[in-house]
Amino acid sequence: MGRNLARNIARHGYVTAVHNRTYARTQSLIEDHGDEGEFVPSTTMEEFVESLERPRTIISMVQAGVATDAVINELVPLLEPGDIIVDAGNAHFPDTVRRELALREAGIHFVGMGVSGGEEGALNGPSIMPGGAPEFYETLGPILEDIAAQVDGVPCTTYVGPDGAGHFVKMVHNGIEYADMQLIAEAYDLLRQGLGASAAEIAQIFAKWNEGELESFLIEITAEVLSQVDAKTGKAFVDIVLDQAEQKGTGRWTVQNALDLGVPITGIAEATFARALSGSVPQREAAQGVLPADTLPWDITDRDAFIEDVRQALYASKIVAYSQGFDQIAAASEAFGWNINRAAMARIWRGGCIIRARFLNRITEAYERDPALPLLLADEYFTGAVAAGLKSWRRIVSDAALHGVPTPAFSSSLAYYDGVRAERLPANLIQAQRDYFGAHTYQRTDRPGFFHTEWTADRSETEQ
Repeated sequence: MGRNLARNIARHGYVTAVHNRTYARTQSLIEDHGDEGEFVPSTTMEEFVESLERPRTIISMVQAGVATDAVINELVPLLEPGDIIVDAGNAHFPDTVRRELALREAGIHFVGMGVSGGEEGALNGPSIMPGGAPEFYETLGPILEDIAAQVDGVPCTTYVGPDGAGHFVKMVHNGIEYADMQLIAEAYDLLRQGLGASAAEIAQIFAKWNEGELESFLIEITAEVLSQVDAKTGKAFVDIVLDQAEQKGTGRWTVQNALDLGVPITGIAEATFARALSGSVPQREAAQGVLPADTLPWDITDRDAFIEDVRQALYASKIVAYSQGFDQIAAASEAFGWNINRAAMARIWRGGCIIRARFLNRITEAYERDPALPLLLADEYFTGAVAAGLKSWRRIVSDAALHGVPTPAFSSSLAYYDGVRAERLPANLIQAQRDYFGAHTYQRTDRPGFFHTEWTADRSETEQ
């Protein structure tokens, strides 16, 4: 991605200094793409830094963690106050907070910048989420707005917020991406098992879906992947891919942070656990042919109605995943004092990034109408959209359970929907239990305050 990002910058008329630890990679870039703009190659870090105009702006795109720290440590002695280091990798936001604070004390701006779009997006226009001290954006902002994806003439980038805000938003973006991909995979599995449809037939279904409200990058590439034929075997490509999905950490980080904040992101969590389950080979092997199914046989009489039910369930579940992700952004923004504009985040995700989708326009509009909107699902448009597919959603989740098809993201998203709309939850019993064994107190429905019952004594109640 770093190579393509450099090409993108050069293509927009900016003189671009480039450096790699291995000079052969730099040489390859110049030989292959040197005609795309003005590149200034260097063989050493000292030479690279010296080639930059002051105040220097350096974009680093290396592996998160130790490698990022190593690059920073190599750069800092060569820099001056006012220079800018931009980390465009998938860093964990607490690391970004730490780095920004340390470099601030040295007078150097540190920008944690989320970049989404993969290699193609990096070259042709990604979604960019920069965070750090606001003054850096005066220097860097115009460049980012030039190289970012454009939707309706609006660049898919904006200043996100202080210190780790940019990398946090990118982390949540990736968490939503996990949920979106899992939901699509569950829809594919239901169509495959329920209809006995081939990968090519399901590709046509997804291609059709991409013409409507489900239009998105992930739906588009799903149709492409499902239509691919393996050259060696002549089978559908998807049928020769091992069913073990890997993860790089952003999904886990999103779930871990949500637990810290106390935000229920059930769709994202289940999607992350589903990847973990796919890789739990000893457990899956132990279950094969041993665990009973006791399922009903599929007997679908109306093929089109079933396809429409899956589509509606997919759309409703996707809305829940995005709603939960934006709730997490709001909670973090308040906890860390970031003041993140959720409408702006939805706006910059409309193009360039992996989760770009038509309905992000609707999300943008919802948060523009009410910046303090407590629940995206409660926006009039989304309430109506989910209501239209609610019967389908319930049928699909129940059919999946009756026929033994695992749909953790579909099911947990529906459970969240029913939980958040419930007037009363069974948490009252849980809190009563907590008071019984741990004297954790409880609140009453009939008067304010916190109370404890002497369960092992005379069961009298005291106000705490």
